[in-house]
Amino acid sequence: MHRLEEHYTRSKGLHLNYSIIADMIESGSAVLDLGCGDGTLMKILKDKGVKVSGIDINRDNIVKCLEKGLSVIQGDIDEGLHEYPDKSYDYVILNQTLQATEKPDYVIREMLRAGKRVVVSFPNFGYWRVRFYLLFFGKMPKSRILPFEWYDTPNIHLLTTTDFRNFAQKHDFKIIKKICMRRAKLRKGIFYKIFDNLFTEEVIYLCTKN
Repeated sequence: MHRLEEHYTRSKGLHLNYSIIADMIESGSAVLDLGCGDGTLMKILKDKGVKVSGIDINRDNIVKCLEKGLSVIQGDIDEGLHEYPDKSYDYVILNQTLQATEKPDYVIREMLRAGKRVVVSFPNFGYWRVRFYLLFFGKMPKSRILPFEWYDTPNIHLLTTTDFRNFAQKHDFKIIKKICMRRAKLRKGIFYKIFDNLFTEEVIYLCTKN
């Protein structure tokens, strides 16, 4: 389990995150989980009847996944998914890892190539509390889902919901569904559809290639 997942698990934020993602995916689907951590989400999907495998760079996480009886390989997703043919998976998941990748644009393009649909989640750097912290304290923000100091954070490419929408338009893929979360609770309604970049703390997207 990487440091982001450790923090979210302690704050119980990932419990809902896992449930939402699992609900998106139909039983019998073929799924690839990138940056799968200790395999918690993979185990939930496997128990649902999903054919799931994972990739993680951390050796300890690989061991934990194998102990759960999961199919996993050690690899660096920043190097791409060359061994996977086009559309070889129904879903490719990148959960709370996009902002920690070195080449997020390349990783997303590879996901869209290897999967029919992709699930991407990340903390929204446009959230109003983050903006407030930066404006009034003049320091890199710290929050429930961004708990690290600037010098030891695994987050190297922070982004907002607006950034992701613009990226989708530029790279010709479609956002099928957007799920907004704040304080580890699901948020719905027209308010969050219009002002998602300001009031969403964490977002989950379901996307596909146009």
